[in-house]
Amino acid sequence: MLRAASQITGDSEVLVIGSQSVLGGIAEEVLPPEATASIEVDVAFFDDPDDQKADQVDGAIGELSAFHEMYGYYAQGVSVSTAVLPTGWRDRLVVVETASTAPGRGYLLDPHDCVVSKLVAGREKDFVFTAALIRCGLIDPKVVAERIETLDVPPAVRQRLRDWIAYHRNR
Repeated sequence: MLRAASQITGDSEVLVIGSQSVLGGIAEEVLPPEATASIEVDVAFFDDPDDQKADQVDGAIGELSAFHEMYGYYAQGVSVSTAVLPTGWRDRLVVVETASTAPGRGYLLDPHDCVVSKLVAGREKDFVFTAALIRCGLIDPKVVAERIETLDVPPAVRQRLRDWIAYHRNR
């Protein structure tokens, strides 16, 4: 995915911001099924102010593309601003760069930052994903709680997140 997105856009720096970004910080073999269920990889680019690169990705390797049919998964091009992330997230990115990703270099969210973003999104699948990571001991609820406090979100959203993590922290 990183190689393809990089080749399509001519940009070697690919940011993965969705649930699949946890693969940068947690080995796939230990992830629960709820954390690997998605066949969609949300990719963004640091230098894409008008989302042209995101659109190129959608058109070439997005849902229902030949790439999707061939590999069984696809990319969704998104904006960096799509995800609401805690302060300092850029400093915690996990870099993935191997011969198989060349010319691409992947920047994947720290798993705790990914979880915070998923909790803000607040969809049922996001809660299932996050609860599974906590249940398996792959995410520290205390770290998530600390990062929730750095979010630029309305007070009601912050309280919803606090309540959710407090409940799961004590289970």
